Amino acid sequence: MGELDASKHVLRDSILAVRARLTARDAEETAAVLAERALELPELSEARTVAAYVSVGREPGTKPLLEALRAQGVRVLLPVLLPDNDLDWGVYEGEDRLVRAGRGLLEPDGPRLGPEAVTEADAVLLPGLAVDGTGIRLGRGGGSYDRVLARIGAAGARPALAVLLYDAELLGSVPAEPHDLPVAAAVTPSAVHRFTAPPPHHG
Repeated sequence: MGELDASKHVLRDSILAVRARLTARDAEETAAVLAERALELPELSEARTVAAYVSVGREPGTKPLLEALRAQGVRVLLPVLLPDNDLDWGVYEGEDRLVRAGRGLLEPDGPRLGPEAVTEADAVLLPGLAVDGTGIRLGRGGGSYDRVLARIGAAGARPALAVLLYDAELLGSVPAEPHDLPVAAAVTPSAVHRFTAPPPHHG
């Protein structure tokens, strides 16, 4: 393990340990606040298609946000984990249409749209453990979203990238690699934090 990987590993462990101490009630209450905050981002609330994910365990909760986006008529894509750790996508049709998959994940039960479907998204909500002041995100280390971001880049797509976090997960710096793409914004319970200017408004 190189020095960069080792420092990421230590940081991941410490953040996951803090998250593990949260109660289910903490996570639930935070999820509702995060949904309200996230909808303050026009990149999400005014998008036609948002690629998101279903939070698991003590991750910052996404379910109220998924429901709010769907209620606004936004097409929400959710990942489906493939055997090689790449991601296929399906449309979110409501919480009752989610099915249990491996590793405790919840996936949509409808048709699979193919890994390329994410390139159509106007905004992509990325799972993460931390972000620094330049928008560099610390992922979980599985590599699935590295492939998603590479696919988006190869397609020439420019979706807004955002991450949901707890307030303490905004850090001074995160170990970065040259290919890391900064996110445009991080949403925490207390505020929306921008790292790049919002796109011009086409109202």
